[in-house]
Amino acid sequence: MPLTFDDLLTRARALSRGGRRAVLGITGSPGAGKSTLAENLVRELNGTAEQPWVAHVPMDGFHLADAELDRLGRRDRKGAPDTFDAAGYAALLARLRENDEAGVVYAPGFERVLEQPIAGAVPVPPTARLVVTEGNYLLLDTGAWPRVRSRLDEVWFCELDERERLRRLIARHEEFGKAHQEAVAWVLRSDQRNAELVAATRDRADLVVPVDALALKG
Repeated sequence: MPLTFDDLLTRARALSRGGRRAVLGITGSPGAGKSTLAENLVRELNGTAEQPWVAHVPMDGFHLADAELDRLGRRDRKGAPDTFDAAGYAALLARLRENDEAGVVYAPGFERVLEQPIAGAVPVPPTARLVVTEGNYLLLDTGAWPRVRSRLDEVWFCELDERERLRRLIARHEEFGKAHQEAVAWVLRSDQRNAELVAATRDRADLVVPVDALALKG
């Protein structure tokens, strides 16, 4: 039977059985629909609950700032694995898994218009029993990235038709300010190199999700 969105909801709910906090990772190549899937899961799982029990913490908040990328000489490769604070991301995931305090845990966000990380932008309340996090490199086995995987209960890999993935990715770059030719050049140079790296991690996922078959909103 084809995988359905209801199947994914059931599987996500099961991760937090017993009342403990669980962390679900969603990965896939740039433009594959990770954020859309995560947002749909969080919205449907929380429903109309007065106290949301599912939180969304994207990996993008751990982008290094442009000033630091300039210092390191990596600005032209922004989005590559070594342009993120992977160790800091792993540390936050560990804190989220272990946190049973009364206080809120704050995670960094990412401002798409500015293309910069924003500290303390994502609150995770103590009522959250499931944290959904998404990013490109959750299954990468180099550098500090294996520490990220060790903090995740499951990792799902988003798969999308390649032509549609590229179309969406170019459109997203245009939406946030790039001219069409500039967007195409960036996607085919930087994003595609990263996409090939991510695609090679597919077999390490707990579940492969055919995003184009789910008719997700957003």
